[in-house]
Parts: sequence; structure tokens; C-alpha cells
Amino acid sequence: MRVLILTNNVLGLFAFRKELILKLLSDGNSVSVAGKYCEKTGFFQSHGCKMIETNIDSKSVNPLKELKLFRKYKLIIKEENPDIVLTYTVKPNIYGGLICKKNKIPCISNVTGLSASIVKGGFFSKLLLFLYKRAIEENKCVFFQNQSNLDFFKSLNIVNDNSKLLPGSGVNLKEFDFINYPDDNNKISFLFVGRICKDKGFDEFAECARYIISRYDNVTFDAIGEIEDKNLNKLIKQCVNDGVINYYGLRFDVKSFYGSHHAVVLPSYHEGMSNVLLESLACGRPVIASDIHGCKETFDDGISGFSFKAKSTSDLIEKVEKFINLPYSSKVKMGVEGRKKVENEFDREIVIREYYKEIFRQNLYVL
Repeated sequence: MRVLILTNNVLGLFAFRKELILKLLSDGNSVSVAGKYCEKTGFFQSHGCKMIETNIDSKSVNPLKELKLFRKYKLIIKEENPDIVLTYTVKPNIYGGLICKKNKIPCISNVTGLSASIVKGGFFSKLLLFLYKRAIEENKCVFFQNQSNLDFFKSLNIVNDNSKLLPGSGVNLKEFDFINYPDDNNKISFLFVGRICKDKGFDEFAECARYIISRYDNVTFDAIGEIEDKNLNKLIKQCVNDGVINYYGLRFDVKSFYGSHHAVVLPSYHEGMSNVLLESLACGRPVIASDIHGCKETFDDGISGFSFKAKSTSDLIEKVEKFINLPYSSKVKMGVEGRKKVENEFDREIVIREYYKEIFRQNLYVL
């Protein structure tokens, strides 16, 4: 079978979908990938993937840029002549879906979360939802990563019986294996992992860090991730200069950061299903996260982490202090419980199996 994958960037595929791609290749299928190149492009090429560079700008609303991307996808699909197309994220879902619909090519889309443009409402939100309906209403399957997003699309009659819920992107339990908790030395370190932008709640993370650091001399706050919102450059520099946050930039050794910290903090405003939380929980680290869909499903409040009201710095501070004051043994137990939950509910093998069911319409792949 000839499989074509359309995605924003190759880095995301490597982080969250490489296992599916390698499975497809090992079973004798041909796989082509269209996305923004990164240092992981060679990984897929070395395993037999055909890579097609598309310099997609996920934030662009420039009509000329969007028309150019649409035409690029149209040309790619014509030249590759795929038996099936897999799409991820908003623009590939919409543009790829529209082209597949017109050419009667089976398409499986994955709604990895509601974009900020949809969440904010207004004219552009209505336009995106209109295009989404036209693009995916006849798809072979539309995967969603949390129930709230699925219910939202169903309420607008964008999807019907062709929709299905996945446990996010799942987590590779071998890659992110359990790591022993840091030694009990009266030090506590919190970690933020993600794009540095407003929608990930970095403002609240910084405010919380500044408050806690002023009152506890045994606590540190670290952050890793690419700065997406340039307006936050000044905030990060100020926090670093003041000794409030240690910023390490974009890193690919994220597992080692999970292992060296006591808890992961994610004050995000909206998620499909947080891969950061799944990875950190798999490594045995408690989480402190927003009470939004895409976060709260990943852990049990009070058992493997603490939930707080999204956009509320005061509630975040309260939960961070609550965690700080837990006995060491309780922190360790939280990490163990988090690992158990992801093992039972979020194994990436579950996601691969569901994709195989929809791609081949029969259960050829058994866990």
C-alpha cells in the first residue's frame, strides 16, 4: 500500500508517530512524508521513507501563502498517487482533506487539538470550522485526542460515525521508561516543557516561579522549549537574570530532564492530549497541570498529580505549595501511580493498532 503523510513538521512525526511509520514500512508498505524538514529527516530517509519538503507556516493567514501550500499539496498528491493519506494538525487536515475528497482518495485525519484561532471564536474561527466540515465530513476516519474536541465537532455536525477517540498520541513506554525518583536531599525542582508561548501558560509559570522562589530557598524552576512567542523573550531574560527560572532552550534529551526533576508543571490553556504529561508520567514524575481536556485525562488528581484552574496563577501557586509540603514518600508514590496509569491507558501500541484497523479495515495488527 502507498501511504502519504501530511504534517506540519517532521520533528513532530519523529517525537510522536515514528513507531507507526516504522511498522508500516516493516510490513512492506511504501511511505512518503510531506512536512517541514528538521534534523530528524534523515532518520526517516534511512528507514526507507520518501521525504518531501513543505515549508508550512502553521501561524500564517496570508492568502497567497495558503494558496501556495494548497497547490503544493495538490501536486504532491497527484505525483504520489497514494492509496491512503494520513493527515495531522489543522492545515494538513483541511487542505489535504479537501484534495482527497475531490479525488476520492481515502483519508484519515487526526485532530491533535483545537487551534488557538478556533478557541478564540470570531470570524476566523467560523471560517476554519466551515473548511473543516467540507474537508473531513467524508473521511474514512477522523481521530480525536480527547472527548471534548470530539463532542465539539459532533455538535457542529462536522463529523459523524467516521469519528473515533484515541488516547492522544500515546507514549512509547520503552523509550520513556520508569526512572527512580531523585534522592531526598530537601531540594525540589519543577520543570516546564513545551513551546514558550502564552497558550502554554508560560506567563503563569513565570509568575508562580517568582512567588515561590521568594519564599522557598530549596526550590528551583527550569524550562525547556523553543520560544514561539517573541514577546516572551523579555520575560524569559528577566526571569533568568533574576534567578527565577533556568532556561535551557530547545532540547532533545528531554527524558534526562524528566529524570532529574521532582514534578512537571503545565499551565496550558488548551491541548489535544498532552504528550509532555504522558512522557513525564511514564518516567514516574508527578504532574501539576491545568484542569482542561487534554491534560486532566492523563492523571488522577491527588493521586498522580494536582490539577488547577487554567489561567489562574493563584491556584497554580496553591498546588505547587501543596506539592512542596508533601512528604518525600508521597511524592515518590505519586510518580509510581502515574506510571501505572499510562501503562494501562496510554501505551502508544494502542494508537498503532487503531490506525491499522482503519487503514486496512481489518485487525491485521495484534498487540
